[in-house]
Amino acid sequence: MSNKVLDIIGFLKLILAALKASNVDYMIGGAIAEWAWGEPRATQDLDVVINLPIKSIGKFSKELEKRDMLVPADIILDTMAEDRADIPLNAIHMHSGLKADLYLMREGDALRQSSFRRRILIDYGPPIGKVYVHSPEDLILYKLIYLGISGQPKHARDIMAILKANRDKIDFKYIEEWVMQLGLGSTWEELKGNIE
Repeated sequence: MSNKVLDIIGFLKLILAALKASNVDYMIGGAIAEWAWGEPRATQDLDVVINLPIKSIGKFSKELEKRDMLVPADIILDTMAEDRADIPLNAIHMHSGLKADLYLMREGDALRQSSFRRRILIDYGPPIGKVYVHSPEDLILYKLIYLGISGQPKHARDIMAILKANRDKIDFKYIEEWVMQLGLGSTWEELKGNIE
């Protein structure tokens, strides 16, 4: 590793390289996906959904370790085996402290499975290039969930930015079907009302 300070883009490239070397499918969420659909904002961590087959766990763990992140294979297996809330694996870069929250695809998680099928390949240009990100609709849904959990206004701002930038392209029917299933109708209606 060079002495150059690692920024969030460099860190993203390390995560993407580990995923590619392990042949693991992924989808970027959070602030990085927001860059594609809303407006850029600073971030110090990454949100990445991974479809990690059991046979690839050891390879993925080793590829992360080569890039100065320790996520032991047994921890990944334990996390997969647990039937618990959607708590991610943390891949923390040892030298910079930058963190990637790695969300595992799980059986029975219909929203995540739907969003993974709907992921979109976006070209950010150099130095990132083409990466898979949440669709704007699925990013909105996850932002609504996190807004309900944390109450952090950044999620509401992100949703508003996505709606304003993509108003004519958003599949509102898809969002509203999920909003009803997730019990997020009042929050959604309030946010949607602010742009109408």
